[in-house]
Amino acid sequence: MKQQQDRKIGFWMALVPLVVMIGVMIFTVVKLEQGPHIPLIIGTSTAAIVAWRAGFTWKEIEEMMYKGIRLALPAVVIIMLVGLTIGAWMGGGIVATMIYYGLQIITPAWFLVTICLICSIVSLAIGSSWSTMGTIGVAGMGIGLSMGIPAGMIAGAVISGAYFGDKMSPLSDTTNLAAGLTGTDLFDHIKHMFYTTIPGLAIALGIYAYLGKRFAENNIEVADIAQTAKVLQESFLISPWLLIVPLAVIVMVALKVPAIPALVVGIVLGFLAQVFIQGGSLVGGLEALQSGFTIATGNVMVDDLFNRGGLDSMMYTVSMTIVAMTFGGILEFSGMLQAMMDQLLKVVKSSASLIVSTIGACFLTNASCSEQYISIVVPSRMFSRAYRNMGLHSKNLSRALEDGGTLTSVFIPWNTCGVFILGTLGVSVVQYGPYAILNLAVPLISMLYAITGFSIVKLTELEIEKLEEEELEEKRMDKEVNLA
Repeated sequence: MKQQQDRKIGFWMALVPLVVMIGVMIFTVVKLEQGPHIPLIIGTSTAAIVAWRAGFTWKEIEEMMYKGIRLALPAVVIIMLVGLTIGAWMGGGIVATMIYYGLQIITPAWFLVTICLICSIVSLAIGSSWSTMGTIGVAGMGIGLSMGIPAGMIAGAVISGAYFGDKMSPLSDTTNLAAGLTGTDLFDHIKHMFYTTIPGLAIALGIYAYLGKRFAENNIEVADIAQTAKVLQESFLISPWLLIVPLAVIVMVALKVPAIPALVVGIVLGFLAQVFIQGGSLVGGLEALQSGFTIATGNVMVDDLFNRGGLDSMMYTVSMTIVAMTFGGILEFSGMLQAMMDQLLKVVKSSASLIVSTIGACFLTNASCSEQYISIVVPSRMFSRAYRNMGLHSKNLSRALEDGGTLTSVFIPWNTCGVFILGTLGVSVVQYGPYAILNLAVPLISMLYAITGFSIVKLTELEIEKLEEEELEEKRMDKEVNLA
């Protein structure tokens, strides 16, 4: 491929594909209420035209797209394994057991704290904030309102708990995206997020405890929770022994077992639990892995929660990732992202300003593109080289992407997350925004760490040498492809 500097794309031309994509995205997602795939394809087409006008051949543009897709392949593999894990753990009664014991801790005096913790447990188990809010969150809204607690407070506690699990669970698609797209080990990424997310949760729980004091004397209706627990007991064999499965995965993580083998062990154990403990058939176990677990209990909340998972359920995220990376591939390898980065880096003079800029860019992407996945995908490609050039470890970038992208999506009314929460919990951003404490606190904590330098990890000399070797090998492979 001819050197990019020979066909350099200027800053204003580089902005054209991004502006087109954002404009189409806002119209399609907000106005027409459709998915983000087609706007991304339109953005990719626009980027291809700009690159072609700059002198790149179609063969070169195709290779840019393929290179972008290859960058996302590790994340795609993990995402598919996550779908298998969810299906296996649903069918094996593992998630049911975790939820059942979580529901037992609800008490009237600590409702806001309790519902936040329960949502944290559920979302950690299933890796999905939306499923948690759409099931446990809905039940929590009904119970909390019967206590006289304002809807915004309840929704804020639900959202904080749901997004804690979504951010920290190895089953979460956004967690895997942030790790995979930055080339960070999944569990290193999760452990690095402890520094910002655990203090954020502690702050949230402290504020919910304070707010809940005024409602301590109110009566609580626990019928819905009791009914849910009863349905779980009737539908699954609930046993603390099933908690060995997630515990086994946690132990492997502690022993630094790579993510893929750890997830595979969790999948196998979940499948065996469904067949030999829950009494399911081999066919039912395989169907749970492929198309997701299905159950009909007659309880709408339980059915909505457990009818999910499987490989097929992840294909939307996989296809979105592939399409987004074709867009990102052209932007990056044609030099368009570099043209934009050159302008940004004129004002970014330190690691602190780089991390703060990353968090800000994620929020702006959430606002402009209306989709939290894109707030991870696009900034990850825009900032990765700048982190490397400043000698910062990739897990600083992956954490900033989650702190600024995953969590801030709930504050944009036209973002898919804001729209989902309004439709599911019946509460607007204006109402729940001040009480989504975790989502507010974590980005601020992350920026504070960036300014003070706390928990910011630098690359070692050995890691820098390894990255330089990888870059040389990549350039060598590109040269061989072009000669061929």
